[in-house]
Parts: sequence; structure tokens; C-alpha cells
Amino acid sequence: MSLTGTSFLYTLIALAVVALALPLALWSRLRGPRALRAAGRVLMLLFAQGTAVALVFVLVNNSNSLYDNWSDLLGTGNHVEQAADLGANGTGGIALKRLPKVRQTFTEAGGPGLRGVRVTQLKGRISGVNAEVYVWLPPQYRSPAYRHHRFPVVELLPGYPGSAKAWFGSLHATAQLAPLMREGRVAPFILVAPRTNLLAGVDTGCANIPGTVNADSWLSVDVPKMVMDNFRAQPAPSGWSVAGYSAGAHCAAKLAVAHPDRYRAAVSMSGYNDPIGERASLAAQNLRLRAANNPYLLLREARTPPRIALYVSGQPHDGYEAGVALAQTAKAPTTVHVVYIPLSAGGHTMALWRPQVVPAFRWLTEELGLGVQRTGVTPRARSSAGSRPAELASGTSSPAAAVRRR
Repeated sequence: MSLTGTSFLYTLIALAVVALALPLALWSRLRGPRALRAAGRVLMLLFAQGTAVALVFVLVNNSNSLYDNWSDLLGTGNHVEQAADLGANGTGGIALKRLPKVRQTFTEAGGPGLRGVRVTQLKGRISGVNAEVYVWLPPQYRSPAYRHHRFPVVELLPGYPGSAKAWFGSLHATAQLAPLMREGRVAPFILVAPRTNLLAGVDTGCANIPGTVNADSWLSVDVPKMVMDNFRAQPAPSGWSVAGYSAGAHCAAKLAVAHPDRYRAAVSMSGYNDPIGERASLAAQNLRLRAANNPYLLLREARTPPRIALYVSGQPHDGYEAGVALAQTAKAPTTVHVVYIPLSAGGHTMALWRPQVVPAFRWLTEELGLGVQRTGVTPRARSSAGSRPAELASGTSSPAAAVRRR
């Protein structure tokens, strides 16, 4: 029975009802020695408490998309087949253009918020990762007017622990964005959500660690190549962005800063710069790994500032300071847009990030200079330089927060 399935949830609800009814019906009717009756009553109480705890856990898990399946929850899942040393650029010296095209079979993904989402099991030729990737196509994709159009792509990353389906389910990304895409208020992005929970009980930190995992190459090489080989997607880096929340926000900023040849922009919601922000991160194991996967240090020490744009939102002590640090160290042509979220907006939860989805995608639309039109109308050509957005975030940008370095 699936951990996130409806049948399991309904079974727990039924068991919780039974667990509540049993003491009411049998408490005074138990027969036998006093010790046996006491044991029976204790078992009924434990059964009631156990089912209640299990039901609450499943409701919280389904709401926040923490664990996808039983192997994720029990720490028995491993999606890494090999982890060769791929070198500084994460390709192992392989000329990616010479690799044969990756042809995948997709099936409809099931679950709340996954209408129109398709999933495939991808074996990463470079990274050695074997895991699922979810893809959602914008309303315009099948429109005759767009039959020759290549679409921009946003790679979506969850927190840790977190499900690849979280952006579609818990954050309601497609439900929020599809109407705006039809109205021409947000560009028609292809949304791609790869699995990031690759090893049992640890956060990969989106890092390449020879002998352990090549999470960076999985996200920035294997997944983009598969998408470009199977869909009418724009080439990297001009048409590619990456977005995440919490640990996924850290990964989004790090991937964009480390690979400006693969991504043009990144959205980071409640992220951090130093991988030690997630104690379970493999990238926090030692000082060398921490430095190599810290977007602030990568940006500060870059010989040539990357041509990327970063959108960083956060509350005090939860992403805001990290964004300001990035803005202060960035140099042209790097730009950083920091959005201050008041503490009253909520804690480190989906309730905080869900309202930020639309502002972030409006920013991406403007920042990348993507002309948009209603479904069925011939798309505009992209402008050579994106116009700068007005204040788009759900929250307040303080003078210090709205810093841009050029």
C-alpha cells in the first residue's frame, strides 16, 4: 500500500475510528484477572495513540511532500548506481554533444496536484543516478501556433527531506501558473522536477562526491539533456532556470552560480549559502566540500562573474541574510534580487513558499526577457535583453533587500 496513497490514508482514518470506539465499548466489559484486564486496556490505549500518531504523520507528510514512498521513509532507498570522479565540470571529460539522444517513455503521474504531469525513470549516463523525473508541459505546448516553438525550462527542486512531486502537489505550482500562462502574464515554461533524495538518510547537497554520489551532474547534465532530447525545449543556458525552496533553494543558487553555461537564472526561497545549513548534507562533511558548494564563496572568488540572475527570498535568519550576502558580493553581469518576507508570513513551511510561486515566475518571465502571448496566438520573438521587473514578490523588499549588483 502506497505511503501517500488515498487507500492508506482512508485505512488509517478507519483504524483511528475503531481505536477510539474500542475503549468506549469494551473498557468496563473486559473479563478475567485484574492484570489481564489492565493489559487489555493498556493495549487499547496504545492502539488508539498509535493510529492517531500515524494518521497525523500521514496528513503532515501528504501536505508537505516529505517522503514519497516507504523506502524514503525507512531509509532503504538508494538511487545511485555508480559515482565516478567526473572532474571539475562534472562531465568526466565527455563531449555531451556526441552522446546519442536520450529517448524516454513517459507515463501519467498519479497523486494530488499531478494532473497533466508525466513521469519517467531516467538512468543518468554521466551521473550514474537512476531515478524518476516529472515533467509538466505548458498549455501552449500542443497549440498549433506553437508547433515550431521551443519553450524555456525551469528545474524544480524540493527541500530535504522532500518529494520531487512537492512543487506540483504541496505548492500547487501548475494550478497557480497554468491560468497565468494562458492569459500571457507568465511565460509558458516547461516544468521539470527530478528526484533529489538519492541516498538513504542523507541530503546530497546537490554535490558531486566521487565514490558516493554525483548529484550535481544528475541535475545539471543528465536531466537537462533528457529534457532537450525529448521535448521542444530551449537550449542551455539561455532557456534554462532552476528554482527551489529550503535545501532545494541552496541547490538552485549553487547550480546557477557554478554552471552559468547551463543555467541563466535561479530562484531561491528560504535557502542558505553554507551547506552546513542542512546538517544532514553530504556537502557539509568537511571544509573543502563546504567551500566548493557555497554559492557565496563561488561568486566571490569567480575570476569572471557569471552572467546569471538570482531571485532570493527569505525571512530574517531564514534565507534573507544569505540573499543580502550574495547581493553584496555580486559583480556585473551577475544580478541579485533579494525579497524580504516578514516573519508574520509564516514559518519554514509550504504555507510560506506557496504564495511566492507566482511572483517568482513573473520575475523569471521578465528577467529572461520572455515575450508571452495567450494560448493559440503566435508567440513573440524573444527580446535580446530582458526588461527589469517591478516589485513582484509577495512580501516587502526593504531598501537593503532590493539590492542589485551589476
